[in-house]
Formats: sequence, C-alpha cells, structure tokens
Amino acid sequence: MNENLDLIWEKCLQFMRDNLNAAEDHADLKKLENSFNLLFDKVTPLSLENFNLTLLVPSDFYKEYIEDNYLSLLSAALKKNIGKGVKLWYSVMENNPRGEEKAITLNLKGKTTSSPKVQQTRPTAVSGNLVNPFAIPGMKKVEINSNLKADFSFENYVEGESNKFAATVARSIAKRPGSTAFNPLFLHGGYGVGKTHLGHAIGLEVKASFPEKVVLYLSSEKFIQQFISAAKARKQTEFSNFYQMVDVLIIDDIQFLSGKSATQDSFFHIFDFLHQNGKQIILTSDKAAVDIMDIQERIVSRFKWGLSAEIKSPDFDTRRKIIVDRLSRDGIVLTDDMLDFLAAEAKTNVRELIGIINSVIAYSTIYKSELSLELLKDTISKIACNQKKIINIPYIQDVVCEYFGIKREQLLSKTRKREIALPRQLAMYFSKELTNATFSKIGEEMGGKDHSTVMYACDTIRDVGKMDKEIKKYLKDLSEKIKK
Repeated sequence: MNENLDLIWEKCLQFMRDNLNAAEDHADLKKLENSFNLLFDKVTPLSLENFNLTLLVPSDFYKEYIEDNYLSLLSAALKKNIGKGVKLWYSVMENNPRGEEKAITLNLKGKTTSSPKVQQTRPTAVSGNLVNPFAIPGMKKVEINSNLKADFSFENYVEGESNKFAATVARSIAKRPGSTAFNPLFLHGGYGVGKTHLGHAIGLEVKASFPEKVVLYLSSEKFIQQFISAAKARKQTEFSNFYQMVDVLIIDDIQFLSGKSATQDSFFHIFDFLHQNGKQIILTSDKAAVDIMDIQERIVSRFKWGLSAEIKSPDFDTRRKIIVDRLSRDGIVLTDDMLDFLAAEAKTNVRELIGIINSVIAYSTIYKSELSLELLKDTISKIACNQKKIINIPYIQDVVCEYFGIKREQLLSKTRKREIALPRQLAMYFSKELTNATFSKIGEEMGGKDHSTVMYACDTIRDVGKMDKEIKKYLKDLSEKIKK
C-alpha cells in the first residue's frame, strides 16, 4: 500500500494484458490488445485511500465499457495488486464541470451500487409503472417487420479511425439496449460514411440476443408519410400506440423532420415515452443536432441527452480494409499495388468505394481473366467514362440550363427571379426523382442551398405540376430530354 499509485496501476494494467487472451481466447489477440490500449490509455488512477481506488475516466462511456467488457479481469488485477476488499470508484470528467465527484462503487462481483455522491446529469429511466395515456386496454405487442438488412451486420462493418468510436458505442448499446448512458445514440456524418449500416447492425444484434424485443428501422421520410396518413384518417392515437410498443427505434436521416412542426410534436411525445420507459432510440443525421434548422429546441435538447458520435469519411487505410473485406467474400485476392490503387480512387465515401469494388468483381467474373494493375486501371477508366453518361445532378443541371437558355452560374446563384428560380426548382425536383442523392447532397450541388430549400422545391413542383399546364409541359419535356 506504500507503493507509488502509478506503479500499482501499471502492474494492474500489465496483469490484464497478460490475461487478455485467457479472458477471450476466441478473439484476435492483436485486435484485443489494441482495443484494450485505446480504452485504458485515457483512464488515470486518481487516488488510493483505505482500499478505495478512484479512476478518472473521460466520460460515462468509458465507465460503462469497462464494466461491460473488463470488470472481471480488472477485479482480479486489483485483488492481486491491492488486496481483497478493494472498492473501485470512478470520477467522470464530463460530469464534473465544477470538480464535483461522480462516484460508483463496485463490489467486484459485477454488481454496481450508487454512492450518495452521484450527480444526476440527465433524466433517469422511469420504471415500467408509468401509465401510457394512449394505451388501449389489452393491447399486446404485434409482430412487425424490422426492415433490417442482414448484410448490414457488425461482422461486415469495417472499423477504422474514422468510425472506431461510433462502432464501439454501437456494440455497447447492442449488448444492453436502453440501459446505457447512450440513449439516444445520435450518429451524424456525411453521405455514405456508414451511419445506416451501424444503425442496422445494432438492430440485428439486438434481435439475435433479445428475440422478444421489437426492433424497427425506418427513414424519417417514411415516418413523416405515416404520420400524415394517420392525421388525415384521424388515427394519431393509433399511430402513437404503435410506436410506443417498439423496444429499439432506429430512424434514418432525422434532419428531414425540419419544418414539419406537426410531425415533430408527435415525434417528441413518442421519444419521451420510449426514453422514459428505458427503450433504445438510435438516430442518424447528415449534420450535428445543433446544425439542423427549423426544428423544435425541446427536440434538439433531447438529442443531447445521450451520446452524439460523428462518423467521418474513411481514411486511406480504412478504405483499403473495406476493399480487402469485400473482395475476400467473393474469393478475389489483389496485390498490394492494386489494393493501394483502388483505395486511392474513392476518397469521399463508402458507397462510392463499394461501387468501384462491385465493378471490379463484375470484370473479374465476366472476363475470367487474371487482374493486373494495368487492367484494373483500364477498367476504372472505362467506369469513369460510363459514369459521365449516366443521369446525375450535373447532367440534369446541364439539360435544364439548355432547355431554358440560361447559364449554370445563374442556376446556382441566389437570385429569386422567376426565370431562374423556376428552372432551379425543376432541377432540384428531377435530381431527387432520378438520382439517389439526399436533399442535403442536392442542396450542396445547387450552389450550397439548405436541404429544406430542396424539400420545398420538390413539394412545390410536385403539387403545382398537377394543376398548372405550363409546369406540366416543362415536366414532360425535361423528363424526355434527361432520360434521352
């Protein structure tokens, strides 16, 4: 007990490292060690007094992840290097803006008991006795299609520096949905970086581990459509009842609730009910919660209750891992220089990368020839030439500009003159109808417009096109020209 605290802690860490493989002999040892070091490098021993060891951790995530994955190993290390009866406490930095200690005592059997010093930083889950004001007596959970894609599993999710934190949190949630500090989990990042895949992976893991739980994935656009249909049929209560039966709710592209005040009201009450009853909520967005425009402040504040994790575009090493993982499923092996070339080709997002990979697989299958770097470059070059001929946003802009006799600079400008604003709205409409681009992506390509502007344009053209003969003609002519 007179030894230096840092030395004692280092002995504990070394004991755990030495016993990692024994604790999880099925795991890849190197990967296990990397994960262990990544976690404990940011954990610091704060004090050791009267067999009370306090560890300083950056956030609740670290505390919960240690408890979920390393508690038994840590317990053994503490007993060996400090002695029996040692108690473990945590001081969580993010909850101590004024230096107030948040302490959790562990009895080293895995059971957690709160000390009187615990500081509550967010609403605690309410017990199951909470009365649902919309519940129908005798209503039971129904079998529903979770809408989960089997391919979007954790097993098929390639981790790298750009997504490691989000993936680690996602795995923790899948083990204890609704029972961690990460509720809601708010995943945000650019187009095609793997947010949707991670949401599906959590859902699939929960379904596998907890078959009795109701898991539901859907896009925010689908949620909005369902609410509108329910409102028209005056079945808002049934709409709420349905969602209140869900145990894990995963909503993609939540930013599209922007400007939908009535839908936001309904979502707010559904969110509150699920959260208070310990149900897990997972949301994805193309931007951080605070950057979503025209959304109720009370909803934004609830997004902050749990954890917000950003997923960035994959770096070179991660892209290379994705290529190797994807090609290995089809038995295709490439040389290092070929892998490096492919990884360098797609620099923005995973979907673009997968498209290139699928093309390589198709080439290899159709021509049944050995792939060389030269052939690979030739294939990618042909793909690039063909892509110029497909319908994409720049192509649609060119067709619209030619049809109306205006310049691209005018189309992308901020002017609201009708002779420019109408073609711009039509270009936005066709970009949404004929490509897979999101509203945000279309807005970016249209001179940096906000996604809500694109949504408004699409709704306007769709509605007016049903009544206005001139707009009908524009739609017909442009549709023929673009598809031609």
